[in-house]
Formats: sequence, C-alpha cells, structure tokens
Amino acid sequence: MRKFNIRKVLDGLTAVSAVASASSAAQQQQAGNRETEIQETLQSEHFQLCKTVRHGFPYQPSALAFDPVQKILAIGTQTGALRLFGRPGVECYCQHDSGAAVIQLQFLINEGALVSALADDTLHLWNLRQKRPAILHSLKFNRERITFCHLPFQSKWLYVGTERGNIHIVNVESFTLSGYVIMWNKAIELSSKSHPGPVVHISDNPMDEGKLLIGFESGTVVLWDLKSKKADYRYTHDEAIHSVAWHHEGKQFICSHSDGTLTIWNVKSPTKPFQTITPHGKQLKDGKKPEPCKPILKVEYKTTRAGEPFIILSGGLSYDTVGRRPCLTVMHGKSTAVLEMDYSIVDFLTLCETPYPNDFQEPYAVVVLLEKDLVLIDLAQNGYPIFENPYPLTIHESPVTCCEYFADCPVDLIPALYSVGARQKRQGYSKKEWPISGGNWGVITQSYSEIIITGHADGSIKFWDASAITLQVLYKLKTAKVFEKSRNKDDRPNTDIVDEDPYAIQIISWCPESRMLCIAGVSAHVIIYRFSKQEVTTEVIPMLEVRLLYEINDVETPDGEQVPPVPTPGTGSNPQPIVPQSHPSTSSSSSDGLRDNVPCLKVKNSPLKQSPGYQIELVIQLVWVSGEPPQQITSLAINSAYGLVVFGNCNGIAMVDYLQKTVLLNLGTIELYGSNDPYRREPRSPRKTRQPSGGLCDINEGTVVPEDRCKSPTSAKMSRKLSLPTELKPDLDVKDNSFSRSRSSSVTSIDKESREAISALHFCETFTRKADTSPSPCLWVGTTLGTVLVIVLNLPPGGEQRLLQPVIVSPSGTILRLKGAILRMAFLDTTGSLVPPAHETWREHHEDKDEKEKAKKRRPVSVSPSSSQEISENQYAVICSEKQAKVISLPSQNCIYKQNITETSFVLRGDIVSLSNSICLACFCANGHIMTFSLPSLRPLLDVYYLPLTNMRIARTFCFTDNGQALYLVSPTEIQRLTYSQETCENLQEMLGELFTLVETPEAPNRGFFKGLFGGGAQSLDREELFGESASGKASRSLAQHIPGPGGIEGVKGAASGVVGELARARLALDERGQKLGELEEKTAAMLYSADSFSKHAHEMMLKYKDKKWYQF
Repeated sequence: MRKFNIRKVLDGLTAVSAVASASSAAQQQQAGNRETEIQETLQSEHFQLCKTVRHGFPYQPSALAFDPVQKILAIGTQTGALRLFGRPGVECYCQHDSGAAVIQLQFLINEGALVSALADDTLHLWNLRQKRPAILHSLKFNRERITFCHLPFQSKWLYVGTERGNIHIVNVESFTLSGYVIMWNKAIELSSKSHPGPVVHISDNPMDEGKLLIGFESGTVVLWDLKSKKADYRYTHDEAIHSVAWHHEGKQFICSHSDGTLTIWNVKSPTKPFQTITPHGKQLKDGKKPEPCKPILKVEYKTTRAGEPFIILSGGLSYDTVGRRPCLTVMHGKSTAVLEMDYSIVDFLTLCETPYPNDFQEPYAVVVLLEKDLVLIDLAQNGYPIFENPYPLTIHESPVTCCEYFADCPVDLIPALYSVGARQKRQGYSKKEWPISGGNWGVITQSYSEIIITGHADGSIKFWDASAITLQVLYKLKTAKVFEKSRNKDDRPNTDIVDEDPYAIQIISWCPESRMLCIAGVSAHVIIYRFSKQEVTTEVIPMLEVRLLYEINDVETPDGEQVPPVPTPGTGSNPQPIVPQSHPSTSSSSSDGLRDNVPCLKVKNSPLKQSPGYQIELVIQLVWVSGEPPQQITSLAINSAYGLVVFGNCNGIAMVDYLQKTVLLNLGTIELYGSNDPYRREPRSPRKTRQPSGGLCDINEGTVVPEDRCKSPTSAKMSRKLSLPTELKPDLDVKDNSFSRSRSSSVTSIDKESREAISALHFCETFTRKADTSPSPCLWVGTTLGTVLVIVLNLPPGGEQRLLQPVIVSPSGTILRLKGAILRMAFLDTTGSLVPPAHETWREHHEDKDEKEKAKKRRPVSVSPSSSQEISENQYAVICSEKQAKVISLPSQNCIYKQNITETSFVLRGDIVSLSNSICLACFCANGHIMTFSLPSLRPLLDVYYLPLTNMRIARTFCFTDNGQALYLVSPTEIQRLTYSQETCENLQEMLGELFTLVETPEAPNRGFFKGLFGGGAQSLDREELFGESASGKASRSLAQHIPGPGGIEGVKGAASGVVGELARARLALDERGQKLGELEEKTAAMLYSADSFSKHAHEMMLKYKDKKWYQF
C-alpha cells in the first residue's frame, strides 16, 4: 500500500494561514507497508458560520404587540432583542444594534412593518416582508425622552409622547418629524399649576380621528382637537394615571390609577368621573371610600355585540394580599374572574375580531406576557381556560445546567419519545386552535432528524425534536423522583455538597441506538436509565454506593498522611458544601465523629411506579469518606454493547457493570499510572476502610443513618451553588464575565500535580498496546493534566455467561501525553472513516425474560465499516485537548499529525463530527473563536471570531454535532443554534418561515350616510393636510436625527440596489384609506377622497347660497 504523502501534507499546511498555530507537524509513521494515504475531501469552502434560529422564551421581556390581521405577535426585550411569532414553527429573532431596552412596539397593521421605540430614545421601522427582518429607517430624539407611542389604524402618522409632556408626530413613510407639535403647556393651560408629568397615553377617539386623548402621569387627561389646535376638554383626577382605554363608540373612556381604582369618564362631562370602581378594594360600611390598593398598571375596555363589555386589568390587588401571585382580572358584567399567574405581568393585550377601533371589538383571547412565560387565555369559554402553548418556551422551566445535541438519529427515535411524552401532557386546555396563526412555514431541505437534550437544576431532563430548525418538546424525565425529598430545611443532612438544587444534572451520556441514558448529578450521583414502552413498578431500586478516595503521600505532612479537613457542627438553614483543603485543618472534631460511608442523597425504599419512557436501571452514589464529601463527577460514559458505565472526578475513576450491578474498577487517578507516573506521586497505604488498589470498592447494600449535618470552616468561600449555575468543568474561573484558566482546580486548592481529574472517557474497540495485532474492547481515559491512559476490557461471552462471569479490567500500560486537559477522543479506520463505539440496538427489555432472547439482545453491533474485512488494519486515534490536537497511528502509537489549536486561550468544547460525507474536528475556544480542522491531517479549515463575550453559561452548554450544526444557551431562557456548513447557510433562506403573507384587510364597519357625513368616521380627518410640511412647516433639525437603515428586500444584496430600496419604500407607503394593493387601488382611493371632498364642498355651497338667485352668484 502507498505511504502517506508527507510533501503534500506539508504543502497543504503551509498554504493555509495558520491562525490557530504555525506549529503543525507531520511525522512519518511506522507500520511499514500497512500505511495508506487517506483522501481528505473537506476544504475551506465547505465551511461558513452563521446563526440559524433562536428558540425559547425571550429573556427579560419588556414590550408586546399584535397584528390582528396578519396574526403575528411581537415581543421586545430589555437587551434590545425582538422576537416575532406566527403559527407554530414560524419564529424570528432580530436585534437592535444599540442593545437598548425596547419600551414599546407598534405594528403597521397588515403592512408587514413594525415600529419599535427604545429606551435610548430611538424609533426604528422594521421591514417584516423579508425572511430576516431589517431596519428601514431610524429616528434618534436628541432633546426629549420617548415615553409613549400611538399609531392609528391605516395611518402613516405616528404620535410620540415624551417625558416633557410634549407630543411629536412622525411620518412613518419617510421617518421624518412633522412641524406639528402639541406642547404640554398648551394642552393643560391653566387647569394645573404644575407640570403634568410624562405622557403615558395617546389615542384618537374611535369615532372622531380629529380628537386626540392625551394622558399625563399626574392624573390629567386632555381631549385635543387636532384641527383647531386646542383642548376641547380637560379631565383632572388626584391619582396618577397608568393607562387609558376607549369604549368603541367614543363617548366614554376608562383610566387606571395608582391607588387601585378605575375611573370611567363621559367625554362631555369633564368635571367628575361617571363611575369609580375599585376592583379589589374592600367595600367599607357607611359609604366610606374603599381602602387603597396596589396600582392598576393597565386596563383594556372591549365591547361585544351580544352582551356586556369586558374590562381587563393587571395589578390592583389590595395591600393585605401579601405573598399572593400576580393576577389578571377579567370583569364581564357582574362577574369578576381573578386569574393568578406564575410570574409578574410585563404586559397584556386583548385579541379582538376587528382591527377597527370604532366597531364592536368582540374580544376572544388575552395574551399575557409574563416575566418568564407567555400565556393565552380563552375569553369565549367558561372559566377562561388557557390555550396550550405550541412554542418551545419552557426551556427554562428549571434553569438549564447542561446540553447535548444529536443529529442524524435513528428514524424511530423521535416517534418513540413523542409517544411516551404525549401521556405527560396536561389536561384542561382550551379546545380552540392557537390564535397566533400568521406566516408560512419554510421549505424543509433537511432529511435527517435532530434531538437536543437539556439537563436542568431540578434534576429533570427534556428531550426536544430539533429537526429542520424547529423545536418541540418530546419527553420529560424527572430524575429526582428516585430520591427521598426532605420535608423541611432542617431535615437536609445529606445535601451538603450544594446549597440548593441537589438533583441538578451535570453530565448526560446517551446512546441513541440502544436508547440507554446515563446522567451524573451535582450530588455525586449517577443514574442509568433504560427505555421501555411498558409501565413497571420497581419494588426495590437497584443501588450501589462507591467509595472513591483520593490518597497521596504529602511531604508537608509530618506523619506521611494528609489529614482531611475536620468539620465542625453547623447550624442554620443554608447548608454549605465541604471543600477539601490543601493543608491539614486544625479545627476540632465534632462530637459525633466524622461522617463516613454516607451518600449525599437518600434513595427511596418504597416501590416506585415507572411510566413508559425512561426507567431506572441502577443508581450509583459516591459516599463521604472520613468527613470529606464526595467530589463532583467530571466525566461520564456508557456503552450498551459492553453493559458498562464509567465515571471519574478529581479523586479517581470508577467503572460499574450495570448488568451485574457490580463495581469493576475503583482507582485513584495516580493508581492508573502504575509505575509510569510522570509526577512520581505515591499512593498512600490504604486505610482499613478501603480495599487495596485495583480491587472492588466497598458496596453498601443497606442504607446508612445520616449523621448531623456538618459544615467545613472554609466552606463559605468555596460554596458551589448550582443556581448560578454550576461550573461543569473542573478548572474554569469567571473574571469580569470572561474566562481565565486557573492553575488549580475550582474543586480544591491542592496544587496541580496532586489533583488530577478525569476529564474524558471513551469506550472503543481498538489497539491497546504497540504489540497488538487486532483491536479489542477498551476504555480510553483522559485527564486534566493532558494524559491519556488505556484500560483493557476482557468481556465474557454473551447470553447467560455475560450475566454470570465477571468482566476483567486491567490497565494496559499505554500512556500518551498532550498539552492541556483532554476534552475529546475518537477513532478512525484505515479509510479515515469514524469508528463509533460498539452498541446494541434497542429492544423492549420487559418483553421476554428467556435467556436466549437476552443473548440476542446483548450481541454487540459491528460498527466499523472496515472491521469485517480488514480487522487487522491500523486505526488512528484523534485526541483533542484544551490546547492542542493529535492524531496517533495505532497500534504503533506514533503521533503522525499535531496541531496547536491555541496558545493564549483554551478550548472549551471539541467534537469530532461528520460533515459532507467526511469528518472534521470542531473546536470552540474561550476567546470566542470557532475553528474546524480536517482529519486526519488537522489542516485548519475555518477560524471565525464568533462570540466577543464568553461566559460560564455558554461554556457549559456549547456543543457541536454532525452535519455542521451547533448550539449554546445564549441566555438563561434561550437556545441559539448555528451552522458551520456552507450548504446549510445556502439553504437557510428557504428553510426560514415567512412572517408576512398577503391578507385582505377586513371591510370597515358600515357607518351609514349621515354618520359618515357628520359623525367623524375613518375619513373625517386629512392628516396630510394637518401634519404635512406645507401646513405645519419643518420640524426643528436639532430635535431628532434621521438614520437610514440597512434593511432592504431579502437582505443587504437587495438593499445595495436603489431600485429595490425604492420598491421597499413603495411597499411600505401608507395610504390614508388603507387601499394598498397596487397603484390602481391608490389612484382609486385618491379619486374617492376627491369625490368625497367635492361632495362636502358642494353641500356647503348649497347651504350658503340656497336663498340666492342665480344672477347673485
């Protein structure tokens, strides 16, 4: 066979700009004529990085808007994000560059446009007619702060209220200011001696667009006549106003106040309110005023054709309801319904059948935007049930502590998870369809299935269908239900490792083919689950307790043994973790001795009913050792073909046979080296409580009575709270929201030679020693000091023998070294194809207990494409550490390629992934760079500076998967997905949904001839005549600055063309009459307006000259 073409490799390496490092090296491998040249197909042009979609609840929401014709919902956030929701599966994320909070959103109804007002006093016009919305115009106010905006239906003039109490008018076509200004002093004149405060409300009378209702914070409301430029009426109240709403007939309006009252006013009776209501006030005897309540932050007044109007409000609860949850109150006729919410209410909107404010509103639902949820209430059904929310907004139901991402899963997996998850759904939802139904789905160009698994602080695990850039929850597993819950705060002696969230998930290991699931939790517990479609009741939960102890001769300790920190009895309701110290503790021993052989959590001893889905196979817990708590687990791996699970921490490694429920290996990290320890550390002589090296650990079948809770004197400063949430890597420190690598573990302060944590584990079938002629099952172990060790697995034959004969585990003596902690390992065959670990295919475990069936089930699947014909061919180990990557030829163990990934930073996540029928190494660095390297030659293919700020949450959740997909938790409530595949980037435009669809605007309500002529309907006001430059003049240039936006049709390419820019503008041109379907309609509308004006003038002329003769004209 041909040898590696070293010259070609070197040419390839020098041709690439070695941003990652210039120290790539190629060395000749041995193995003589067995070597072959591997053709690499991946090139730089196969890679391109771009964000795809963002899922989850908008973090820190601040504003809400709804387009009743397009049926699109918009949510703005305190970080300047904009999330748009249509029908389930149609979502969009946009971001204001400034990052300022969104204070208000206004749709240009049925126009495919949206105005956003920001806390930095800018207004932005978004074009929603393209798949990725973009800003067309911006307007920056320089001298006044924006407090409220109002855009009347089918108008192009936006009213902007300010903190000074003034109202400016913006033309949304050109995004320029009109010269027409309503000054606060002119609006209130002598009705108040002091400044009325900021504008908190603006709206036009539904029956007369020439009358503008202005609400000032202090309690003054003014009805302003736009034509005569003076106030018709002024309404004063001694309580501050929070919101105002009209009755659709325009004769009454309602105000909500800071003392928990509602005042209803007749328009023509400004002296006092027509009615005052205190919805939650206790009515006192003797006609006294009810006690004041909390402010009513918002009120809406919606009428129905057939019955009483709805008054819907948030807030207003009495002050004595301490601890009561936030409420939305629905008053309908004589009934008052108080709907409790889980979180505080940010905003709410009532969804109505008509977009016209001068018609019966016919409300059918209420959208309630909460601090951490979105709730839709059905107003048409008794009891006001909520709609079942189809959006994936529950990612943060409990804080996410870890994520895993799987692409190209077995085709039957998603249906299987969905079927067991469907039984978990709550009942009692509204029977109606989800009312936010706008937009259209994109074209699905991906044929493979994707699954995201999230682990949470409460011990729950969620499986999500993430296929074709959508997200839908499939199944939820609660791991905490296997443990006894403490009934009160004082009864928590065993959860000392963490202050809270003792069940939080830290690591997930999942085999999609066999459906075996293994999790590691923060309380040093491991649970193995098997998937079943049948319900079972487990009488006794299988359980193992492992005593994993770190022991080393410490030269500083005179007696040759390091004294563990001796805890003292602690008091108080917040237990602190016990952290080992680098020096012997001098604190005195507690009266009842040191805690020993006690796990952190107590497993239930009663029968456990397990629903179809994931069912417990085995619970493994690390126990306290002589007063020292078990250290958190840093790595985990499961293999379904071998029936083994392995895990490690900074003390050592343990391997368990979950079929036989026995511990096979329990070693300190140093003991793995044997006599080859490069640091020459010596294990201490074992204590009486511990068996010699390499033997089985103590297994306590029974439960140990927990002793009194203890607290280390040093625990306060080293507290590990998961709600922060926890660090999952042993060596990550956070400083100023960015990463720095500490030279000692965050678990302990012992110097780095002393504490070597297990950081990577990989089961495989490969060559374990240089002399091997054929591959065999083994475990590769990576540590935080950059060492890779190989453990040989001697498995008994399948069937009954597998359950009876022990698995023999022995170190191979093979040691490989890299710079930095080991992150990931994988194996390639002679063709350069990935060799996945052996696995068994899933079969129902409870179907048949016959031994022959068991034998069939446990037969491992052959996974290497070339293993059947070329079993003795060489393989290549790919090892990625936080500093470098190496490709090592096996069995010779020669390093044939090496790439120094980063010198100044370190890799947070490295994955060996498949892309375009080939494979590559994908890395995410703490400095924000995303890089990919070819395999096996480790040529740099992509290096993009992606994230300027990397925090602990991103580091903990970032993961790559096959087919060029990746994700991370961008906020505590949202998942950001991205792709590094050029092909996916090209297809993304097709896959994204469309927000804007052509929908005809409903017909305006028929007003009748006389009402239309005298009553001030939709055509009663020519705003152009009032606000246009010819009538009102130019606005002050220093007041606001116009900034043209980058948004064009379908992105920047379109925006570069002036013609397309004009097209975008033409599309957004707003005609006063709402006829916008083309040039013909616009001309027709103009002619209708002219005819109407002519009719009015003719009528006036007729009245003026009706008594005159023809010759007197």
